[in-house]
Amino acid sequence: MYNYELINFQTLGDERGSLIAIEEGYNAPFEIKRVYYIFDTKKGVIRGYHAHINLKQIAIAVKGSCTFVIDNGKQREEILLDNPNKGLLIEGLIWREMKDFSEDCVLLVIASEHYDETDYIRDYQKFIDKVIENDKNK
Repeated sequence: MYNYELINFQTLGDERGSLIAIEEGYNAPFEIKRVYYIFDTKKGVIRGYHAHINLKQIAIAVKGSCTFVIDNGKQREEILLDNPNKGLLIEGLIWREMKDFSEDCVLLVIASEHYDETDYIRDYQKFIDKVIENDKNK
């Protein structure tokens, strides 16, 4: 199980343009405590290389595209984000990497918690150990 899902946001608008609203408890299934965005990522750069213990996030390529590599400790999957009306909801213990950023990519991330370094696992082997520990406790 990956603990992720793709969310299709409803696009609103008229002849003037388009709008997408992201609302806590409606199309964002958690309390929103932090919003940030990544941009000007250089060609060939891979970001992420971490997992979170408790944090929930929605990632949206509001402009351009990038690929998410998500890993539950048993399988890896790649997901292309290339449309501002598609968001990737990631919950639970999932290793994530972001790569193949287009030159114009702006990646918006909506998070359930404020920044907390203690919620990060930045070493892949420690991530695997935590997955094994969680599996034993089920």
